[in-house]
Amino acid sequence: MGMIVKHNLTAMNSNRMLGLTTASQAKATEKLSSGYKINRAADDAAGLAISEKMRKQIRGLTQASLNAQDGISAVQTADGALNEVHDMVQRLTELSVKAANGTLSKTDRDAVQNEVDQLVAEIDRVSTTTKFNETHLLRGTNANGSAGVLTYDVAQTGIDDIIKATGNTGFNGDTGTVGVKVVDAAGTPTLTTNGATYTGKKVGPIGNATYVLVDSAKPITSKEAIEDLNKQTNVKAFGSMSELTSALKGAYSEHVRAVTTYLDGTDLYLKAETFADLNSPIDLSLHVGADSGDDNKIYMNISQLSARGLGLNGLKVNGDNDDNATAAIDTIADALQRVSNQRASLGAIQNRLEHTIANLDNIVENTTSAEASIRDTDMATQMVEYSNNQILAQAGQAMLAQANQATSGVMSLLQ
Repeated sequence: MGMIVKHNLTAMNSNRMLGLTTASQAKATEKLSSGYKINRAADDAAGLAISEKMRKQIRGLTQASLNAQDGISAVQTADGALNEVHDMVQRLTELSVKAANGTLSKTDRDAVQNEVDQLVAEIDRVSTTTKFNETHLLRGTNANGSAGVLTYDVAQTGIDDIIKATGNTGFNGDTGTVGVKVVDAAGTPTLTTNGATYTGKKVGPIGNATYVLVDSAKPITSKEAIEDLNKQTNVKAFGSMSELTSALKGAYSEHVRAVTTYLDGTDLYLKAETFADLNSPIDLSLHVGADSGDDNKIYMNISQLSARGLGLNGLKVNGDNDDNATAAIDTIADALQRVSNQRASLGAIQNRLEHTIANLDNIVENTTSAEASIRDTDMATQMVEYSNNQILAQAGQAMLAQANQATSGVMSLLQ
């Protein structure tokens, strides 16, 4: 090439090669520090596209696995509630068999009926209050397609007599309750005992009967006043409020879940709580896949297992003989089978979901492995490349320095 000074081609070549080495070393450093060998689309356009599709599947399936786990939690919540319902229905079996025994008196069966009423009310309460993540599990879906919303049309028709006796209180269609005012009833002249009077409370008339609570009487006893009042047409007299509310509940037991008292200011009311209408089973669809197809869903139906749903509303074991109790045994057996069927269905769904989760987690693991081979840095291989580039960079810098000194020999010719 000779000795020229305008263009130092050796230095230019050394500088160009040093630039390539430096750029390669910068990429190696980026890959080592980030852990990814694809940090931008330019690093591997095809690999990036494949990797992102895999990431979409991984993240979708990971969430699907969590969805399935939430489904198991919902199933366990429902099953836990139904376990208590099972126990209560089994207790109803005991009580009905007990009441069917001919050795019991009417008073004995009334006492058994009180426990039956409480258990039926609690079974119904469990069905209306059991929730998972604010979703009602045992309420079903009504005719309007509203899940978990209760209506009371059947009960409202069935207790029309009570509603007519409410004055301005009326029937609350949102809660299925109705309030009946209790008024003072004193000194009535209709007692059959000549000249006798009583003080107490009066409810109604409801239907063809007025319910009377006797607090005291004169000149006869309260017991005698109750007997005299009960001799009258369309009067039902009692010695305690609990007896009165039990009688009113019993008269409308098919539709009334419980009758209790409450105060509104200074006024005393009876509150009748009714059984809700029967809803269709609720559909809790679980999305257990990364795609939108129906085969990525598991459909889980839970029936409305209220007292009406189990056929336990209006269950009677009382009476002068064992007829009611004997009939109740079969009714309770049917209810027990319904609870068993639903729990068996929930158990089967839980087992399925456990397999679903295992499969999803396996797919996520293997897809992650495939995605890692495309996207992740092979640290050992990349470190070898980094070391090579480091050596080349050092050599390039040395050669550039030597090339820059090569033209200094020209000065000897100019001396």
